[in-house]
Amino acid sequence: MAGGQQAPDLAEKLESTLLKVPFEALKRAAKDRKGLIDEASEALAALGPLSAPAADAAQQRQQLAALDALAARLSSLKRRLADASRAEADEAARCRARLEHVAALGAPARGGTVAWNRPRLDRILVDHLLRSDCHATAAALAAQSGIAPLCDLHVFDGARRASDALRARDAAPALAWCGEQRARLKKLKSPLEFKLRLQEFVELLRQERRLDAVAYARRHLAPWAGQHMPELQRALGALAFGPRPRCARYAALFEDEAWQRLVELFHRELFRLAALPPESLLTVHMQAGLTALNNPAAYREGGSREDPLHLPTFRALAAGLPHAKHVHSTLVCAVTREVMSDANPAMVLPNGYVYSRKAVEALAAAHGGGRVTCPKTGDTFGVDELRRAFIV
Repeated sequence: MAGGQQAPDLAEKLESTLLKVPFEALKRAAKDRKGLIDEASEALAALGPLSAPAADAAQQRQQLAALDALAARLSSLKRRLADASRAEADEAARCRARLEHVAALGAPARGGTVAWNRPRLDRILVDHLLRSDCHATAAALAAQSGIAPLCDLHVFDGARRASDALRARDAAPALAWCGEQRARLKKLKSPLEFKLRLQEFVELLRQERRLDAVAYARRHLAPWAGQHMPELQRALGALAFGPRPRCARYAALFEDEAWQRLVELFHRELFRLAALPPESLLTVHMQAGLTALNNPAAYREGGSREDPLHLPTFRALAAGLPHAKHVHSTLVCAVTREVMSDANPAMVLPNGYVYSRKAVEALAAAHGGGRVTCPKTGDTFGVDELRRAFIV
């Protein structure tokens, strides 16, 4: 971190998501605009046959009708091109703002690491708040910190209505969103639209509207048979059992938790489309830090109170995480907070507590140099009773 060359490399690694999200969106926007331009070119090519003189009044009417249809099509393409151009410009502005931010990071000034990391910490908190549906708080923090161009508020705002509707057990906005993103969802082989359709079918069964459910299945579920046949068969089998089946295989379809699972699936697919990581950046950073601290000694009684893992909250967060891999043992003196090494060896008191030589010398100096009082237990020992510990 001290070198000027190291900081940009570190910044590039830490800010990969920051740059990837708008860059992928910019590529999609440019591709969409190119597709619209190609479509407009094809429409204009149709003007050729219409420019020939009409042989009679009937052909003239046909040409006028074709020109009216072409004008309406071009007008629609013009509006869509304007929207696509605005979207492309917005994403280009986000890319520019974020590239300038990363380029300006540089190395932190001496003693200024906290301030240097503050914008990143605020962005991580905004990301976590957005994923926790605290949109107003996230927007307020982004505005207060001046980092709105560096946050993905627009991604979550665009899908918020669909997410809120799913919590209210309404799949219509989410299905409309799927319709807008159908090509991209199909490319990712996303099951989201099928799951939403399946849930609407289940809701019809819950209301005991079997005929409507059959009609709905024929129209909206049958096209998915090739990809989701087992689930489709189970759903159709539920027709025979009604909304309160005793069989666990079919009862699972009517669980209240199904809607919450749809919310989670919707968010996963949203993150995939937007090139966002599946987990909150706060979760990723917390897990990385806790994994580095996680070791069996942290869970023993009487451990260091400076270790975050002595707190139940942090222990719960670290549950299931791997232990840190240490090739060589490292001991830190509880008095001086310095690492014990050959130059500052570990000294063992008769009661089993270990302190560094510097700490022992300081403790002995407090007693005139001949005796040492253990800070943990208050027991006093002669300096000649201490033994050196060798770290392997």
